[in-house]
Amino acid sequence: MQLIIAAIGRFRRADATPWQDYLTRLPHGGQLLEAESKLPEGPARTKEESQKLLALTERAGAGQTRLAALDPGGRDISSEELAQLIASWRQDGVRQAVFAIGGADGHHQILLDAADSKLAFGRATWPHRLFRTMLAEQLYRAEMILSGHPYHRS
Repeated sequence: MQLIIAAIGRFRRADATPWQDYLTRLPHGGQLLEAESKLPEGPARTKEESQKLLALTERAGAGQTRLAALDPGGRDISSEELAQLIASWRQDGVRQAVFAIGGADGHHQILLDAADSKLAFGRATWPHRLFRTMLAEQLYRAEMILSGHPYHRS
């Protein structure tokens, strides 16, 4: 199963190194999909960003894709619980799992309603560059847990 991060905002290629390193190490491949909005801050921008993330998810493969919204109000999970979520989706025949990172104001309700899971990495707010790296590392860690690799214990 391919693991995909769909995120709001774009970074220069040189800034992508930390998360790209983890995504390229994923056994079944990892990918980063990015979207932007040119609207001014506010509800319309948040809605447009969420609609763009949903469109990226649909392009990843409707029907065989699961969407996890990263949201401070989501379920705070451990690395082991993330691994189990990925394993259960894999057992269900899911081909891609998309993990959506919203913009500065988070996700609009339309994306939260469409999500198969709402996950949190605590209640803190993280800069996008750091959060992308943390998420990519957790996806890699989950794969290593599932394969029995000692990376998780180091």
